[in-house]
Amino acid sequence: MKTKLTALVLITITGPMAAAEQQSPVPKTADLLNAGKETVRIVCFGDSITGAYYHTGGNRAWCDMLGIALQRIYPNAKLQMINAGISGHTTVNALARIQKDVLDKKPHLVVIMFGMNDVTRVKRGDYAENLKNIVTQCQRVGAEVILCTPNSIYPEDGNRPVDRLAAFAETVRDVAKEMKVPLCDCYASYEAVRAKDPTEWKLLMSETIHPNMNGHKLFAEDIAQVISGKRVSLADVRAVEPCIPHTAALLAGGKPIKLIAMPPYDQILPRVLAKLNPKSKVTVVSCPVAGKSLAEIEPWSKGIRDQKPDLVIVAVPPDALPDDVEKLIRSYSWVLNWSLSFGKPEWDCVAVLPSVTRSGLGPKHQPQENLMRRVIFGQDIGFIERTLGNDSPAEDIVLRWFKARYQPPK
Repeated sequence: MKTKLTALVLITITGPMAAAEQQSPVPKTADLLNAGKETVRIVCFGDSITGAYYHTGGNRAWCDMLGIALQRIYPNAKLQMINAGISGHTTVNALARIQKDVLDKKPHLVVIMFGMNDVTRVKRGDYAENLKNIVTQCQRVGAEVILCTPNSIYPEDGNRPVDRLAAFAETVRDVAKEMKVPLCDCYASYEAVRAKDPTEWKLLMSETIHPNMNGHKLFAEDIAQVISGKRVSLADVRAVEPCIPHTAALLAGGKPIKLIAMPPYDQILPRVLAKLNPKSKVTVVSCPVAGKSLAEIEPWSKGIRDQKPDLVIVAVPPDALPDDVEKLIRSYSWVLNWSLSFGKPEWDCVAVLPSVTRSGLGPKHQPQENLMRRVIFGQDIGFIERTLGNDSPAEDIVLRWFKARYQPPK
């Protein structure tokens, strides 16, 4: 199986001139960021693609990534990033809540990304007028505005025909031009990735319409470039540590822990957690994976949310992995998606790469593991892997990983 992997790149900032020498399309915001004397309030206004949901691990989304990008470009900046994204919302819903969620925040800049849901139930002409109304209201309170086109999607979503979504993206471009506000053309950016390397585009997506954290980093890099004229890479940004806060808190209090795990970690994790605090009683639900393909494991994962666990360990066996790159990316993404709560994290989810379970992966499984790692980055969750030259038993690797993220009470 062939797959093209992108190396991690540390921060790089490029541009023909320094920020102070360029005229930003949002000059008041850029000047405030550059001066670093007062807090700059940026509201990110949108639907579930803006909000923090399972698509990106539930902790952060492009709003947070934009804050990181801007902090790197403007190291002295004082930022308040305000996420005003709500699942299922259209520009109609946006206008109903704009006063409370946006205008009352007294923003310096509002970044607007609607359209994915408008496509399904708002006329294109109404969508345009709603966007104009949103822009006008933001400008009326002194805020600068950036309009964003939505990302591109997989073609099989029947509620969102690709041609219709492309037309709605064109509407955003038209409104931006008519109202003379800057545009961040995320749709075009995603399509450029897809045209160059379809696998890389798939690695931006959590499922058919929602980008994962890889995709949200691209949003943030693009929007930050519109603001500053500079390009900053967020490829090195990893999940927030410690990435097992719920489990660590239960361990510290000696409280019961409900564990859902794929074998052999349904046996390994209770022993590991007992070593960290013997007072915590672990109840185990084992995910049946023996002899199953990844496609067969995926349906069982749909029931994880209903079980309200405290900790989920996703450890897909190497022999369950498909040879087809797209099937691997999409099915593994869904297994991770179903292992997370819908919105803000209600439990912890940790992925274990196949090399931990089976040391010395062969030439077939190593590229698959590389793809899985990229998918995990997109979920913005913690994961356990076997480092090069480490021949330790899986249980030792897992114990060291959990120990590094758990501080017993003094």
